[in-house]
Amino acid sequence: MSTLALDAEALYLELLAGVRALFRPGMRLVGVTSGGVWLAERLQRDLNLTERPGVISSAMHRDDYARRGMTVGAQTQIDFDVNDAHILLLDDVLYTGRTIRAVINELFDFGRPASVQLAVLVDRGGRELPIQADVCAARVTLNARQSLALVRNEAGAFSFNVEAH
Repeated sequence: MSTLALDAEALYLELLAGVRALFRPGMRLVGVTSGGVWLAERLQRDLNLTERPGVISSAMHRDDYARRGMTVGAQTQIDFDVNDAHILLLDDVLYTGRTIRAVINELFDFGRPASVQLAVLVDRGGRELPIQADVCAARVTLNARQSLALVRNEAGAFSFNVEAH
């Protein structure tokens, strides 16, 4: 594993600025496990929101579930009525679009939101589905055999890890 030469903390500030511009009163944050949840939790504090962000998992709606099985991570926990809610979905890295498709399916299991927008820290291209972020702090290009993941240390600071597979 190596650290990518991207400043995750600086990118978080870019994401925060983009989310501030997009955010409307009553909008609810929902983070994709696990990096998206970390972003949602930090945005909640930085935007002075009192409502806890929702947590959403893609595990039950993945199209590669038979190959991957259940992944370790948080299960979906949404403590608000999704019906007619304006939702800002947060994820750390947007790649093929398959995780976002799965979490949108999971979200609709809880109700029908008025709108769903997507904010990501990094878009690495390589889309297989027609999904794009409304807010994106950076765009990077990686080899298809590499994965990019947000890491959070004990103090809550962000960095990136790149792993070859």
